[in-house]
Amino acid sequence: MARKRKGKPINGWLVLDKPEGPSSNGCVGRIRWLTSAAKVGHGGTLDPLASGVLPIAFGEATKTQTYAMDGYKTYEFRARWGESTDTDDAEGEVTRRSDKRPTRNEIEAALPAFTGTISQVPPVYSAIKVDGERAYKRARRDEDVKIEPRQVEILDLRLIDIPDADHADFEMRCGKGTYVRALIRDLALHLGCEGHIRRLRRTAVGPFSIEKAVKLDAFEADEGEHAAALLEQYLLPVETVLDDIPALALTEQEARRLKLGQGVPVLPVAQRSPLRGVSQGDVVQVTANGTLLALARISGGEIRPFRVMNI
Repeated sequence: MARKRKGKPINGWLVLDKPEGPSSNGCVGRIRWLTSAAKVGHGGTLDPLASGVLPIAFGEATKTQTYAMDGYKTYEFRARWGESTDTDDAEGEVTRRSDKRPTRNEIEAALPAFTGTISQVPPVYSAIKVDGERAYKRARRDEDVKIEPRQVEILDLRLIDIPDADHADFEMRCGKGTYVRALIRDLALHLGCEGHIRRLRRTAVGPFSIEKAVKLDAFEADEGEHAAALLEQYLLPVETVLDDIPALALTEQEARRLKLGQGVPVLPVAQRSPLRGVSQGDVVQVTANGTLLALARISGGEIRPFRVMNI
């Protein structure tokens, strides 16, 4: 028999406005302690230097974390021209310098080359695994780290401001796996200078935006009942990240079968549903009486659950 997890059975999503300094896992641990939640995770890591939207998953929402991680992300960031660092951000040691400072026209002319589907090599100080070990661990030992390039998607990249010759402010909307540090590193090289990230703020992850975020300080201000009340105020439903996934409603008898991990014939369910175009291999969310029961896949004429929810 599985051991009962200690803590309160809380289910849903919290949009945290992560401050600069702590790690994403550190924020998760602090929120778990303050709320006494049984199970907590997050939907997309932010570097300690970065701030902004960090989706926090409670309970059954942890079963939907990948859908948050796969969502498009929006960043606001500042580039520092004239210096490259070993980490590609302000925390690293300066490795190269240049006198070149790009003009507004030069920067704007270069941006189309970094928009769309592009090839990008992640920074050596990253969590990418190389031969089974995190790249940053090898880099800290001064080992040669070779990371293969990967395809990433940048939907929009805009120059927002040039506060002075040494700095430029940008906004970007991008897909999964895009490293802003690598983008500025490559953009600087393209412009014939050196550069690194000076400041980074994430303003959106999938359906989660900074406008709906709560600061960690708000939870830190007063523990216990205050944290519980604040969480209740800001907690979003588990299915928040599933808006793009078709929903099928089951009868109580069908729901009992599915909760046992058994398949349910898809034809009678599809005939009752206004949805059209759900086909073999598609992922659906399955509900009963308005409650999310499971994530399932259409296979062999059945709705077959692969993530059963206990809400």
